[in-house]
Amino acid sequence: MKRLCDHCHLEYEEEALFSEEIEGQKRYFCCKGCQGVYHLLRSSGLENFYEKVGDRKLAPPKENFLESNRFDSEAFGRKYVKEEEGMRRISLILEGIHCAACVWLNEKVLYQREGVIEVSINYTNNKASILWDPERIKLSEIIDIIRSIGYDAYPYDPRLQEERANSERREYYTRMVVGIFCTMNIMWIAVAQYAGYFSGMDATVRHILNFASFVLCTPALFYSGWIFYRGAYFGLKHGFVTMDLLVASGATLAYLYSIYAALSGIGETYFESVTMIITFVLIGKFLEVKGKKSAVDALDSLNSQIPEAVIVVRGEERISLAPEEVEIGEVVEILPGERLALDGVLLSSKALMDESALSGESLPIQKSMGETLLSGAINLQYAVQYRVSKSLNDSLLSSIIRLIEDSLGKKPQIEKRANELSRRFSTTILSLALLTFALWYGVIGAGFERSLVVAISVIVIACPCALALATPIASLVGLTESIKKKLLFKEARFLETMAKANLLLVDKTGTLTLGHPQVVREQQWGEMDRSIWLSLVQKSTHPVSVGVASYLKTQGIMGIREFLEFEQIDSKGLRGVLEEGEILGGSLEFLREHGVALGGYEPSERTLFAVAFQGTLRGVLELEDPLKPHAKEALEGIRAQGVEVVMLTGDHLAIAAKVAQTLEISEFHAAMNPLEKAEFVEKMRQRGRVVVMAGDGINDALALSKSDIAVAMGQGTDVAIAVSDVVVLDDSLLALQEAFSLSHRTYRFIKQNIALSLTYNALTIPLAAMGYVIPLVAAASMSFSSLLVVGNSLRIKKG
Repeated sequence: MKRLCDHCHLEYEEEALFSEEIEGQKRYFCCKGCQGVYHLLRSSGLENFYEKVGDRKLAPPKENFLESNRFDSEAFGRKYVKEEEGMRRISLILEGIHCAACVWLNEKVLYQREGVIEVSINYTNNKASILWDPERIKLSEIIDIIRSIGYDAYPYDPRLQEERANSERREYYTRMVVGIFCTMNIMWIAVAQYAGYFSGMDATVRHILNFASFVLCTPALFYSGWIFYRGAYFGLKHGFVTMDLLVASGATLAYLYSIYAALSGIGETYFESVTMIITFVLIGKFLEVKGKKSAVDALDSLNSQIPEAVIVVRGEERISLAPEEVEIGEVVEILPGERLALDGVLLSSKALMDESALSGESLPIQKSMGETLLSGAINLQYAVQYRVSKSLNDSLLSSIIRLIEDSLGKKPQIEKRANELSRRFSTTILSLALLTFALWYGVIGAGFERSLVVAISVIVIACPCALALATPIASLVGLTESIKKKLLFKEARFLETMAKANLLLVDKTGTLTLGHPQVVREQQWGEMDRSIWLSLVQKSTHPVSVGVASYLKTQGIMGIREFLEFEQIDSKGLRGVLEEGEILGGSLEFLREHGVALGGYEPSERTLFAVAFQGTLRGVLELEDPLKPHAKEALEGIRAQGVEVVMLTGDHLAIAAKVAQTLEISEFHAAMNPLEKAEFVEKMRQRGRVVVMAGDGINDALALSKSDIAVAMGQGTDVAIAVSDVVVLDDSLLALQEAFSLSHRTYRFIKQNIALSLTYNALTIPLAAMGYVIPLVAAASMSFSSLLVVGNSLRIKKG
């Protein structure tokens, strides 16, 4: 006795099947794969899939490519899985993703599983970031879910991405070449058929030409067009109507009708239209694949900058290790011309570093012992040694790469709305095509052939590829442009939010100013060896001391004196004792407390560093924190975009007022502590303002975390950068202005793309429904709309 498998509906002898009782009813399966998919659909609430399928036969699911249990091993977890507050996160590459519908299908099915907390799939490089609760679901189960719906998953490894991308590109290229070959040859036959249509043609010749067209059309449809059938199948398998279904159904209907017309001799064949539909759309897909590849080129180039090995100094030995094997505190030696893989502190007396890849600064930077070295910088001179202060994952270059990867993976809200619109649109178009066929056939009485051709034209011309591309392509161009401008948007959606911002709150020190006080005026009384001044300030890392030391060095002061005693009194000053006597340096109040007569010296609004030697005032240096280059110009540009600028600072009122006046900032608030800054941000948001906060220090971190968009200046603290949404890598206010400009530009082009897509469909669908467009023209027109959206998005680069 024969019986059907309850999943794939293929017929087998009953003894070849195995059974399972489910809810009191015996179910039969031909293999474990069909049984697994059956249980998956039931557990996901998608059991109505079998009602939609009816009696149609399905292909049994493929066997897993790799044993999924290996994803649960300890070795695998150490290499690829990260812990996040009790949860676990992994980055996977999904194989088989070829359109936005594939992304949506995977996200939908995974989100339905208990224990899966977050799923974000990046359409540009097929990278999936998955957060799950290991107590409720295993990683191997997640992999099995992905494979059960027709895709495969493997851990993200940037060193393998180039090979995978090339493989995908070769597949599309081969299918496209076959399609183009068939199309070019079938067009010669079509020319002969059209000529015979007007001048007459023998029936035998017509049959030969139709057969030749059939032979050329078949591989174009079923080989080149396989990706559309695959996408349509897995969409329908889970009850979703996708764009692939529109392409596949339109082409298949035209193909089947053409076979009928060729065999019956009634009507015209459309084999050439089928071939061109598949080829035109496939060319568009191939251009998308190339675009996705170019989008990750920036990541590939950054990944390639991380050295594969570093030299670790252990006693007298020099050992070559992979960067991830180096521990914090170990000593690394860097030879001239080598790039740093890890952050650290310089142990050698000095070093010359090229940090252009990080900050955009073209001039080499001189580093002294004890200064920080950043990963990504290039050692320009002799071999130097430094002590590692951060692991590979936490070092600057790796952090930048990770942030860029994450930014490409997160979708803006407008993209989610556009994707949802395109999915509903697909269902609407299929319904409209059926209605068009019914009207032409039943009401107008145009005949089966004419009615079917018109319905096919409606399906093909309305394929919402352009609508699905509208947001991701523009976002992709915007993000890649931001990287070139030394801006780092951590998520694509921040482009949209920043475009809607109407208030910019800026910190003063380190954001509007350089954050490094410089001496602008000096007064001196009596003769004194100023190398003693330099010796004193070089004992301190306070910004004022650093500014004074820098000034003295530019005056040609050299030499270091050793003190018998030295102490630093926080926020007040420095005290040193030499054989010749005591030297004091710091605020006027500090000197007065030590009994130094100030001689009626009047303090100014500037920061002061006074020096007394042997109990007598010998000099006063006045310092100012200079404004960043182009600060006024940048703020004017931001205000011109409809964004109000308000300054928040912890500095005292006089200094804040002077900066605000110089930069023409009408509203500012001085002497604010971190909590007051955060409260101000919260108050502005409650008033309905979309707030961007720009800062660089620990004191800005709380306010940054409260804002709609947090901007960290590139030279800021790790804390400020960690809580930020956008990082200005070159620390420039002009780059901050460009962040606003780029956001507005990208958002404007996204809206243009959606408008273009909807306008195109509003104009062309009625024309197709009225019978003015044949399937061939519909295919070309649909592809043109997608290229129009891509071309419009590329205009973002032109500013």
